[in-house]
Amino acid sequence: MSSPQIRRADRVMSHERVLQMLARGYSGHLATVSEDGFPYCIPLLYLWIDGEVYLHTTSARGHLRANVERDQRVCFEIDEQDGVFDYGRFECDSGLAYRSVCVFGRIRIVDDRDVKQRFCEILMEKYGKPATTRPKGFFPRLDAITVYAIAVERMTGKEMPLPPLSEQWPAKDRTMTPHASVPAPAGLSSVARPVD
Repeated sequence: MSSPQIRRADRVMSHERVLQMLARGYSGHLATVSEDGFPYCIPLLYLWIDGEVYLHTTSARGHLRANVERDQRVCFEIDEQDGVFDYGRFECDSGLAYRSVCVFGRIRIVDDRDVKQRFCEILMEKYGKPATTRPKGFFPRLDAITVYAIAVERMTGKEMPLPPLSEQWPAKDRTMTPHASVPAPAGLSSVARPVD
């Protein structure tokens, strides 16, 4: 598997922070490769169990199942955003505070009923309502779902924390094109006027 370098080395997450994010993340996007070579990406809830990503869908055969049966290579991505911030004088001088993790690996279908039962129990621990009075641990539709597990071959994580106000514009000007001029409004002189 190729391991391209992350261009922004200053935003690389430590391995420990990647694992923390995988453990607490809410949902992610699974990308598979279609028969025609086009990527296919869907949002899914997930679990991080014993160093693998676990997911589930209906057992009905569709696009995802066909892709997985044909090519097990996948990418799974999770992200969290903390908001947009300004760092310069122009609208395009804006940044996003975020964290993201990409997992690359090979996906397999989990047929073992005991593993599927454990998956459902942990899924309800993560996403269920703790105060529910409904029966716990009973999943009558266990055979109606497909559980997938991704064996991780490579993980990457990046983050850009939200800068303190003292590092945002206008307190600090990090305009990317400091010598640019705002064009005159339509109908006025076509001479560009400098930004104050």
